[in-house]
Amino acid sequence: MDEDRIETLAVHGGERRPGPEGSVVYPIYQGTVYSVPSGTEYHDLRYIRLNSTPSQSYLHDKLAALEGAEAGLATASGMAAISTALHSVLRSGDHLLVGDCLYGGTHDFLTHHAADFGWSYTFIDPHRPDTWEAARTPRTKAVLVESITNPLVRVGHLPEVAEFARANGLISLIDNTFATPVNFRPLTAGFDLVLHSATKYLNGHSDIVAGAIIGGAEHVERARTTANHFGGSLDPHAGFLLARGLKTLALRVRAQNENALRLAEFLAARPEIEQVNHPGLDSHPDHAHASELFDGFGGMLSIRPAGGVAAAQKLIDALRLPFDAPSLGGVESLITRPAATSHAGMSPQDRLALGVTDDLIRISVGVEAPEDLIDDFDRALAAS
Repeated sequence: MDEDRIETLAVHGGERRPGPEGSVVYPIYQGTVYSVPSGTEYHDLRYIRLNSTPSQSYLHDKLAALEGAEAGLATASGMAAISTALHSVLRSGDHLLVGDCLYGGTHDFLTHHAADFGWSYTFIDPHRPDTWEAARTPRTKAVLVESITNPLVRVGHLPEVAEFARANGLISLIDNTFATPVNFRPLTAGFDLVLHSATKYLNGHSDIVAGAIIGGAEHVERARTTANHFGGSLDPHAGFLLARGLKTLALRVRAQNENALRLAEFLAARPEIEQVNHPGLDSHPDHAHASELFDGFGGMLSIRPAGGVAAAQKLIDALRLPFDAPSLGGVESLITRPAATSHAGMSPQDRLALGVTDDLIRISVGVEAPEDLIDDFDRALAAS
């Protein structure tokens, strides 16, 4: 189904036709025990921890179809996907190049635990290809970046990252959570492995925690073996909900693209807001190359109101529609201060160096009527 558009792939990709007992909706295989044909290799046994039950295989095929990949793997969380993928490509003594603006959980994982595994790493600026070679060492094995960074929504020179990795024999990994395969398919840009916090847009309903590792069959199989040993497998019922959420991914993300851009344009025109970060705005530093790379600019934006932290919290408290909550990617709009939530584990100095100021507000725009969202912010700005 490679020729199908993303809307069709989201519904039909990876589906079994006909399904078990003729079911159009693939059922939940809750069982943990399956009969074993003679001669079956250990990692090919059907077992939940080995990520090989019928429910898991079905979900893996849907994930792969969405990214145009050979294989996919679901994990118990987005951090399980990131940590498993890194463990599958790095050994003790290896070196990693990593984008300098990261999701707080990824940053904390590396800064707190990389040394425990014998890894070293160097932060690189994904916008400065001229600096990457100086950061590479003979021990460098991989490079990790994000398609749209959290929470400043920057867009690096992504095809150049993949090309640099390929030219130097490195494995390239990208966290595509913010962009989703609706807006960007990293494998077509040359990346080896695509990672997702499926908790966010892929599921889209704020009711499960899951992750995904997607790419070439050899890379994903190595990640599956690693996941089998670490045990971060996804529960069958959560996998069922994720597969169900995937079917509406394109519809949701298209609406969130439009809503976020309209809200960003409204806020950029308000004197109460000092800064609006959204790659769809002409004023965004990455707008030009994001326009070439992406089919949409995503549902995320961040802002800094005039008046500092107090003004930021007043605005959050005055809003009626967005929930004050730290996650993102659901059908409902969410708003948070990353310095107090997603990036709280970073030191104040590290946050400030990245531009994650205490008064920065991150907004995950949902699928509400954009007029209602704009009216809500208009009223809240007047009240605060």
